[in-house]
Amino acid sequence: MDQAQQLRNIIKNSSKPQRPLARIITVTSGKGGVGKSNVAINLAIQFRKMGKRVIILDADFGLANIEIMFGTVPKHNLCDLIYQGKNIKDIITWGPEGVGFISGGSGISGMYNLSREYLVYIIVNLAELDAIADIIIIDTCAGISSAVTEFLVASGEVILVTTPEPTSITDSYSLLKALNQSPRFSIEDTIVKTVSNRVTSEEEGQQLFNKLNTVVSRYLKIPLTYMGSIPQDQMLVRSVMQQSPVSLQYPNARSVRAFENIAAKLMNPDDEIEIKPRGMAAFFSHIITGRKLSSTNPQIIESIQNP
Repeated sequence: MDQAQQLRNIIKNSSKPQRPLARIITVTSGKGGVGKSNVAINLAIQFRKMGKRVIILDADFGLANIEIMFGTVPKHNLCDLIYQGKNIKDIITWGPEGVGFISGGSGISGMYNLSREYLVYIIVNLAELDAIADIIIIDTCAGISSAVTEFLVASGEVILVTTPEPTSITDSYSLLKALNQSPRFSIEDTIVKTVSNRVTSEEEGQQLFNKLNTVVSRYLKIPLTYMGSIPQDQMLVRSVMQQSPVSLQYPNARSVRAFENIAAKLMNPDDEIEIKPRGMAAFFSHIITGRKLSSTNPQIIESIQNP
């Protein structure tokens, strides 16, 4: 059976008339070492405590931050789905509190070299995550690259992690500038939210946001939403050394209360902006659209989501 026929059979045999779409939150930063993966993991833990099903996709190519901090070594990764014919459920590793994570590694960049038909076949498989998770957190590489901006453009919801270090602020601005210059970026389709990490007080966190927001509003016109701050916390540092999320290892820590507040704000935003779940099929399709998939892609995605 050829790949195109496999795709047709998958769509034909789908039994759900309207498959629910997962909410995708992409966590990113302008530079490394600012605690981006810590934010992704601890928000995932807090969402689980709210009763949400959560999966983290570690898209930090070549680095295994999520699995190291979970203290778990995955048996499979995205490459096994792409090249070894594994099922989407086979490549999910279940960590603490039932948070699932998928190691992306070189599998994501390798998708660009696949044939169109096989790409669609892979995307159909990734779309199965919508039935497994309510929220999918994408942990991107740090820094400014086309791979990172493609993820941000494809995501309807971005969390930008920044610290008070001058280099972190300037790199955060540079990342937003690169995003703004992407021909496919739209402020109507992508909401950028910021988290101030490793601050000494809530006031410093607010000042950090104000500083970044002032220059972004003036030169880029990208609206930013402030989600809150995470204090410098020795308990968080200790939990990293113990390879356990601080939300589980030290539930009464100051940083954990901050993660709780940010997660609650994400689930119940103060603004009235409606966040429409995109689902994994549309997410990955959007990433590859400009490189590989043809103009028939929207019809393919519609048939996947509403067979």
